[in-house]
Amino acid sequence: MDRISELVNFIFDPLHYSWEHKKTQKIIAGLLILVFVISLAGIELKRNGLALGQFSRLPSNPFYAVHIAFSLLLIFEVLSLIFVLPCSVSRAVAKQFEILSLIFLRNCFKQLINFSEPIQFANHGETLLRIGGYALGALIIFALVGFFYAQENKREDERGKKAELFYFVAAKKAVALLLLLLFTGMGAYNLLALFSAQEGIKFFREFYTVLIFSDILLVLVAHRFFPGFRDIFRNSAYTISTLLMRLCLTAPPGMDVLIGVGAAVYAVSLAYVYRRSAGVSAARS
Repeated sequence: MDRISELVNFIFDPLHYSWEHKKTQKIIAGLLILVFVISLAGIELKRNGLALGQFSRLPSNPFYAVHIAFSLLLIFEVLSLIFVLPCSVSRAVAKQFEILSLIFLRNCFKQLINFSEPIQFANHGETLLRIGGYALGALIIFALVGFFYAQENKREDERGKKAELFYFVAAKKAVALLLLLLFTGMGAYNLLALFSAQEGIKFFREFYTVLIFSDILLVLVAHRFFPGFRDIFRNSAYTISTLLMRLCLTAPPGMDVLIGVGAAVYAVSLAYVYRRSAGVSAARS
C-alpha cells in the first residue's frame, strides 16, 4: 500500500506542479491568443477563396474563431479540474461549476454564428434571447460559486489521522491519473477524427458522464476513510449536482440554463446545511 501510494505521488505531483507553474499558464494564454488569431485569419482566407489544406474546412463566419478559442479554453479548464480533484471534494465541485459557467459563456458566443457581417438584429429575436439566457445563467453560477467557496472555507474539508489522509489523497490522485488518461484518449480520438474528416465525440458531454462515475468512485473511496453519515451524505449529494450538470449539457436551450443554475443552488444549499449541521454537532458534543 505504501509503495503504491508513493508511486502515485511520484507520478502525479510533478505533473500537477508543471501544470500549475506560472510559465505553463503563460504558454497556455499565448496559445489561446495564437489559436484565435490563426482561426480568424484562416476563416478570412476561406471567405476570399484563398484557404488551403485544413483551413478550407473552416466555416466562413468569422465569429466561429471565438467558438474555437473558447472551446480550447474549456479544455484547459477541464485539465485544471483533473488536477484539483485530489485537493478536496468541495474544490472539485466548485471547479465543475466554474467550467459550466464558461460553457454557458461559450454558448453565448456560439450564438453569434447565426449573425452575419455587419451584425443586424432584425429577425434574430430568438438568438438574442438565448444569448441573454446563457449570459444570465453564467452570471448567476459565477455568483453562486462565490457563495459556495464562502461556505466551504468556514470548515475543514477533510479530517482524520495523517496516515489516513495520506492514503485517501493518494487514492484520489490515482483516480485523477485515470481521468487524465481518459481525457488524453478522448482528445486524441477527436484530433484524429478532425484530420480524417470524421465525426468526433461530444467531448464535454461525454467527459461529464465520466465525471459522474469518478465522483461515485470517490464517494466509495471516501467511505473507507470517513465512514460517518454526514460525510457520506455530503459526498454522495455532491454527485447529484454533477449529474444535473451532465443533464443540462444535453437539455434544450433555456432548460439547460435552468438545470445548471438549479444544480448550483443545490450545491450551495448543501454546503450551507452541512456547515450548519457541523456547528450543531459540535455544540452537542
